[in-house]
Amino acid sequence: MTAAAPPGTRTTVSVVIPVKDDDTELRRCLRALHAQTLAPDEIIVVDNDSSDASPDVARAAGARVEHCARPGIPAAASHGYDHARGDLILRLDADCVPSPTWVADMVAAFERRPDVGAFTGGARFIDGPTWLRTPLAVIYLGAYAGTTAAALGHLPLFGSNLGMRRTLWRGIRERVHRDDPRVHDDLDLAFHLGEYARIRLVPARTMGMSMRPFASARSFARRSAAGWRSVLVHWPADFPPIRWSRHAMRRMRARAPRSRGGVS
Repeated sequence: MTAAAPPGTRTTVSVVIPVKDDDTELRRCLRALHAQTLAPDEIIVVDNDSSDASPDVARAAGARVEHCARPGIPAAASHGYDHARGDLILRLDADCVPSPTWVADMVAAFERRPDVGAFTGGARFIDGPTWLRTPLAVIYLGAYAGTTAAALGHLPLFGSNLGMRRTLWRGIRERVHRDDPRVHDDLDLAFHLGEYARIRLVPARTMGMSMRPFASARSFARRSAAGWRSVLVHWPADFPPIRWSRHAMRRMRARAPRSRGGVS
């Protein structure tokens, strides 16, 4: 299902940003995207019924605004992916600040590995107590990767820093849980995408993000509950031993020598 751009053609890039009532953070994010060493071909801001100036901020920055009335990040992100035109779809959140080489790093990763369907990366906190930023990011992202990888049987996707091939999204778009606002859209996407393509890591920490997940105990508890729900909605078909066995069989088939002249 994965496919690289034909030789001799330029890889085109769409950046998708779901947003709801984050006009100040969105303005900062869009400034960072306009400072990229490799400019994306389009920036799509998906307005999830904001009551602030988020859509106006996006238009003023030259982004294409898509409106999604269906509540929740899963619906908004999926809407943006549906309307992306680039060969690659990159995703970040409105409160993120990508480094100047983020787009270039993602494109280079895909061009080096045509066998990979999606790349994901880490992040660093850019607000909150300075002394807490690095250790908290390591613990937070490490815990997320460790717990979700056990359920998936492979690397998860991190919604603040991911990229996938548009052809791959087209193959799974009807399967994601876009109508459930209580799931983590990136984890749900990893469940479906990981069935058909490799997910790999971009090691550079080129994404800055807000420490808002830790703004309150209630906020963190809500995110944790969404994580569990994102796993449970895929059971029993994706119960870990069943999913692991399926992946093992797929890897075995991929490694098996192909028959020649009709003789195995």
